[in-house]
Amino acid sequence: MAPQSGRLRVANLRSQLAGPFDLAIGEGECVAITGPSGSGKSLFLRMIADLDPNQGEVFLDGAERRSIPAPAWRRRVVYNAAEPGWWSESVLDHFRGATTTFARAMAPRLGLAPALLDGPVVRLSTGERQRLALIRALALDSPVLLLDEPTGALDEQSTKSVEAVLRERLAAGVTIAMVTHSPVQATRLGHRHLRMTDRHLVPA
Repeated sequence: MAPQSGRLRVANLRSQLAGPFDLAIGEGECVAITGPSGSGKSLFLRMIADLDPNQGEVFLDGAERRSIPAPAWRRRVVYNAAEPGWWSESVLDHFRGATTTFARAMAPRLGLAPALLDGPVVRLSTGERQRLALIRALALDSPVLLLDEPTGALDEQSTKSVEAVLRERLAAGVTIAMVTHSPVQATRLGHRHLRMTDRHLVPA
């Protein structure tokens, strides 16, 4: 299904709920994953990020996941959830230092008013929360992004804006694994399109 080398490589990754998975994704490559709800797409990304129980091996630039402390791994292989979590009432509390400057600069590119950063999370729409969570992930400047439905709550124009930013990241060498319910988006943004079927990945 994929070459045996790549920036991100998954070997015999499995759990009691899904797998095994074998996949390699190269630098600057986007692999788009589609499939019905409940088929295991989000679970697969969470297993790579080591957020759900799993066995097997995951490599980043040749380094095995177990050789990297978990917090450092999750900063380098960033999982962005379809329903992002917020641990403080204030939006700004979710950004620190240089990430705040980055967020204020990136917000207009995704159709957001920078002033949203100074308000409470509770006043954000679903689409605003989704885009701000993506900005939060992008601010980490990680080599790998695991994106779970990054445009699921967005209108057409906002989706185009997000995709433009993601293309820039790909051009800069970032590796992306993206779950989407849109086969059109998978074709538009993905260099490869895979489908989750019965909790296994197959070519779409």
